[in-house]
Amino acid sequence: MIRIIGRKFAETGLFLLFLTFASFAFVRLAPGDPVLTILNVDEVSVSQEQVESLREEMGFDKPLLVQYGQWLLRFVQLDAGTSYVTGQPVMSMIKAGLPATIELTAGGLFVMIFISLPLGSLSALYQGSWIDSLSRFLSVIGAAVPSFWLGLIFIDAFAVRLQWFPTMGREGLSTLILPALTLGVAISSVYVRLLRSNLSDALSQEFIRSGRARGIGETRLFFAHALRYSLPPVITVFGVSLGSLIGGVVVIEVLFAYPGIGKMVVDAIRQRDYPLIQGYIMVMALFVFVVNTAVDLSYRLLRPEWRRAGGGV
Repeated sequence: MIRIIGRKFAETGLFLLFLTFASFAFVRLAPGDPVLTILNVDEVSVSQEQVESLREEMGFDKPLLVQYGQWLLRFVQLDAGTSYVTGQPVMSMIKAGLPATIELTAGGLFVMIFISLPLGSLSALYQGSWIDSLSRFLSVIGAAVPSFWLGLIFIDAFAVRLQWFPTMGREGLSTLILPALTLGVAISSVYVRLLRSNLSDALSQEFIRSGRARGIGETRLFFAHALRYSLPPVITVFGVSLGSLIGGVVVIEVLFAYPGIGKMVVDAIRQRDYPLIQGYIMVMALFVFVVNTAVDLSYRLLRPEWRRAGGGV
């Protein structure tokens, strides 16, 4: 286990080094000048000397590699810089917005599990029945509908017409329900089909037939053996698709004006706030690393034979 974690740390270190440089270069080479944004030249008249002076002060006159090296040196000292727009430390801004994003992600995952687990299980247990047909129909519809369009439908139906929930902001459970429902429904379609497929395969395995022959009850066979056999591939797919989940969270936060770090970074991209964009990329990369490591370890706990054989995911 320690060897796996150590290998993960080494792989992640190299990946983060590449990711930080690539994102740093792309952000710096993107059209637009943050110096002009800071000086707000559309409203205030500034001279070219003032622009050049601020550019030199911010280090933009130095070569790209020098700028990256200086940023990386500060980051390893846990200093992600200061926002060009707000003047606040980037880490403080991310720390302030992260709870809302975690809250929304957890809500979406809860909805996803609440939908996909019973639908996928019933679809596998009653293949060919109306439950199976309904489950597959809903999963296809869920996969075909974009999350932002689904969110607009929820806003129109439950917030505007029925007025059951507020349309934006973060003021307790009432403002979390619609964004979490939108996120959960959007991602559950994949897992309904995946769980159905894996459970169908598990229920046809020899160990299930042997269990029935030994008189083990169907409920115990399903939960203790078939479901356990089916979960590792589902968890692995979840780890791989985590990037898509983060992208979905960003869309939902913007749509519902939910004050998480996803909405914050969209504003930062529009305002060319480089330090905040870089800080967001690093935090999300570390988050993906932690979840992927947890997924890898949970896979080995659910399939002990992998651990004994020394295999990897």
